Amino acid sequence: MLKSMKVFGAALLLIAPTAGYAADLYEPPIIEAPEPLPPVIQPDPAPSFGGWYIRGDIDYHWSKLRGTEYITYGDAPGGLRGGTASFDTTDLKGAMSLGAGIGYQINKYLRADLTADYWFKSDFTGSTSGTCGGSPCVSTDTSAYSAWLLMANAYVDLGTYYGFTPYVGAGIGGAYIMWDDLTNSISGGSTTVHEGSSNWRFAYSLMAGTSYCLTENLNLDMGYRFTRVAGGRMFEYASGVAPGFDDGFNVHEARAGLRYQFGGNSNCAQPQVVSYDPPPFEPPVYK
Repeated sequence: MLKSMKVFGAALLLIAPTAGYAADLYEPPIIEAPEPLPPVIQPDPAPSFGGWYIRGDIDYHWSKLRGTEYITYGDAPGGLRGGTASFDTTDLKGAMSLGAGIGYQINKYLRADLTADYWFKSDFTGSTSGTCGGSPCVSTDTSAYSAWLLMANAYVDLGTYYGFTPYVGAGIGGAYIMWDDLTNSISGGSTTVHEGSSNWRFAYSLMAGTSYCLTENLNLDMGYRFTRVAGGRMFEYASGVAPGFDDGFNVHEARAGLRYQFGGNSNCAQPQVVSYDPPPFEPPVYK
């Protein structure tokens, strides 16, 4: 028995240093928690298009007459005989206008609207020359015109860059031109008043500009519009002269306005920031 215990003790003395040495050699690997992935910026999934909008605009416009003519009968004032004549000079002052409309965003690049604009009065000054009682004379003519412009418009949006969306467009419709009475004053002579005429005319427009995203629903719109208005009756008969006709207008407009889109404008949608959160890190357990 004593001998067996001695043998067992000797075995323990031999095993213990070996086990300690082995424990000193083995070190479990250090596993670090994974780094979180950086945020990923993605556009809104499946952006929706198609939505109604309303708009309001203000502008300043400059009108230029493309020509004038009026009918004369017999020995009209100024020495004009029967036939037609025209103003020697014409000038139209600039004026303000206000507009409103309703439209629909068809897709990312195409929209259309119906607009109504009121052009405030543009003052007209003209002159004619002739003979009065055998002597040369000159007349000064004054009037003004205002108008309603009703248009159906289509636009192509050319993409959005840092909130700015340039566009081009065209419109077709009609203008209701309202001329004030024309006052014809001959220097050193008589004054004649011709009743002004009002009538509908064909009109078309070409536009270019850019809109800026103020919010996802609200855009600031700035641009230029050129409008061509067909000719029509300008003033009525008085004292052997008229009716008178204008050959139409070329109108240049600098415009600014706001466009509110119901349901939001996909061109103005902010990108989504999507981040990946890894599952909680649990260190390995060694047994």
